[in-house]
Amino acid sequence: MRILITGSQGQVGHCLVKQLSAKKQIIMLACTKDDLDITDRQAVINKVNAFKPSVIINAAAYTAVDGAESDVESAYAVNRDGPKYLAEAAEQHRAALLHVSTDYVFSGTHDEPYRETDQTDPHSVYGASKLAGELAVQQACAKHIILRTAWVFGEHGGNFVKTMLRLASQKDELNVVDDQVGGPTYAGDIASALISIAQRLEEEENPHYGTYHFSGTPHVSWCAFASAIFSGAYQQGLVKKVPKVIPITTAEYPTPAKRPANSRLDTTKIMTQFSISPSNWQRALRNLSDYQDKCDANN
Repeated sequence: MRILITGSQGQVGHCLVKQLSAKKQIIMLACTKDDLDITDRQAVINKVNAFKPSVIINAAAYTAVDGAESDVESAYAVNRDGPKYLAEAAEQHRAALLHVSTDYVFSGTHDEPYRETDQTDPHSVYGASKLAGELAVQQACAKHIILRTAWVFGEHGGNFVKTMLRLASQKDELNVVDDQVGGPTYAGDIASALISIAQRLEEEENPHYGTYHFSGTPHVSWCAFASAIFSGAYQQGLVKKVPKVIPITTAEYPTPAKRPANSRLDTTKIMTQFSISPSNWQRALRNLSDYQDKCDANN
């Protein structure tokens, strides 16, 4: 199997490269933004023509949620146009395209975890641009998998876990939003899910293409997630004391982009079709020094 990865320096892309490097039967081409600008249609065509992948995994994205509100053009270029060009190239070569999307395509006002069939209604430029990317992929490439996820964290790159670990050593108390709920998702688990799906697509005669949800359980608020991080850091000897976590509302922490109050994703479909269980974010926090060391090195 020949796999082309875009966004290989991002949280998920980094994990994809690490995990695929250990698989001898896979030929991989990992592309950073410098290697392949997915917003350049001709560059995408040239790269795909040269490598001839059987699977393309698009882990590239414009993820600056607040920045997208004022940089609309860039958000749509990366999140809509890039996936469209990759999908067109994949279709031309009869390759499968695995595309990573987000819970932000939903309004976040639903009472229950979102299913793949629920109505999309993004309330931010970031969410709207990601939904546009989903639609572009669906229209351009028959052999596609759209994997929606949420609250991504990992040892590589910037994320909530690393921010909390840094603040834990600086603050005695922290205000953290408590009225947004979701499923923290370990980037390494997302990479594993994508690889597992790619392998199944190669093996099965009639693969189940389409849209799937993959995120972590149990569902928690940002406040509860922060408390779990601090507790783990204290137990693992990374901080001398646990900072006091003060629950606040979204209204008390205004941001340019509106966040979904409900980011919970129903992962029943991916379990049924591909036997992939939800991300175990609690297990991923067992070695917090892996996050802290890299966090300290980057700051």
